[in-house]
Amino acid sequence: MVYGVIVSNRSFFPDHLVEEGRAELLALLKELGHEVVTLTPQDTELGAVETVADGDKCAALFKSRQDIEGIICCLPNFGDEVAVSTAIRRSGLNVPVLVQACDDALDKMDLANRRDAFCGKLSLCSVLRQNGIPYTLTQLHTCAIRSPEFRADLERFASICRVVNGLRRARIAAIGARPTAFQTVRYSEKLLQRDGIYVTVCDMAEMIGRTEALKEEDPRVAQALQKLADYAPSPAAKIEERMRIAKLYVAMKEYLQENHCDAGAVQCWDALEKYYHCAPCVVMSMLGQEGIPLACEMDVMGAVSMLALRLAAGLAPGYMDWDNNYGDDRDKCVNVHCSNYPKDFFGGPIDEVGHLDILGTTLGRENCFGACKGRVAPGEMTFMKASTDEFTGKVRAYMGKGEFTDDPLDSFGGVAVCHVPGLQKLLHTLAEEGFEHHVALTRGDCLSILREALGKYMGWELTVHEG
Repeated sequence: MVYGVIVSNRSFFPDHLVEEGRAELLALLKELGHEVVTLTPQDTELGAVETVADGDKCAALFKSRQDIEGIICCLPNFGDEVAVSTAIRRSGLNVPVLVQACDDALDKMDLANRRDAFCGKLSLCSVLRQNGIPYTLTQLHTCAIRSPEFRADLERFASICRVVNGLRRARIAAIGARPTAFQTVRYSEKLLQRDGIYVTVCDMAEMIGRTEALKEEDPRVAQALQKLADYAPSPAAKIEERMRIAKLYVAMKEYLQENHCDAGAVQCWDALEKYYHCAPCVVMSMLGQEGIPLACEMDVMGAVSMLALRLAAGLAPGYMDWDNNYGDDRDKCVNVHCSNYPKDFFGGPIDEVGHLDILGTTLGRENCFGACKGRVAPGEMTFMKASTDEFTGKVRAYMGKGEFTDDPLDSFGGVAVCHVPGLQKLLHTLAEEGFEHHVALTRGDCLSILREALGKYMGWELTVHEG
């Protein structure tokens, strides 16, 4: 991560606190592997921002480094809120901002050591808000730079920066057309582009053409066949079925790379099954495992949601339906898809790559090889789904957290039993607000990261389920 760092000073507070705090912060960021862009003692007194003139110097420095991904404001003493806000505003950077203030020590409240950063942080935040600059707080109002709490704050802030910057320059592939009946996956490209999210479109005929142009003896196809064999067992598959999957993997991966796509949505049925005679699920699973999440049924907003989760958690997300009640336990439900879940989302090996169960009954089993089957392992999870609302001109999203359980279930495809406290309240909200039946999920808890990144910095309208 590349951080712009602002260490602020107030002239009538002790200078040594600024020198020590600055050195401590820069050393910590270096230890954590981050690159720092900041003023030096040759640029301003102590390398700090104390006056509007200092703020202008800092702004010019930051403006010259458009690779800055986040700004960290450190208050070793009270600091100067006008100077700091000037630096950020005039830099023109539109990146997340973290505000940190240092603890006072009870035995060092004399004139030579008193900080008053506790108070200065309130002043800085007030002026940042007046300037329309969104900012992130540390979990404690004040903290030591070397404290475990601040390390955790920095880790969380890095994830927030990844989500915000990743989405603001994201390229999403839309491969094929949506299923005619699925009006739920309609979306506005214009609203996405306003937030920096660009959609690149590939007709399914082009994708099939790319695939059919590949020769069986092509070394790329041979490598893909081996990759498929290493990825998951497919005991019921014929060699020609595996060959079709291998060619589709090569064609789809190359398209995504050529177009610099970060995620995508695929028309997973029924054109591929009818005209190319396979299901793309395992291809989507493998690419998701490699870092390019792919949503089913041409759900571009599902792809955006999966990308947000991957950036927040650093793990391969999954894409499911809110599908069935779990008996009479109203805080549990069954989530299912055919499926295209990556290995990491399953939480273990994939049982097998087989044929689509439901679609195979109408499209023909011989046309439907490619589905990843298995049970999602128990563990905590975070879920979200974004949607464009053309009536209000906003991007909105709901999110929450729960857990995958090991409750018994006799079913097929890629399945999970989910426990979400207050599930009925959540489902009522989804129904009342017209959210879709699709949901993106990831293992682990990244809810606070998503909430901060999408609500505060992306400006999306959020519904956060809290049980």
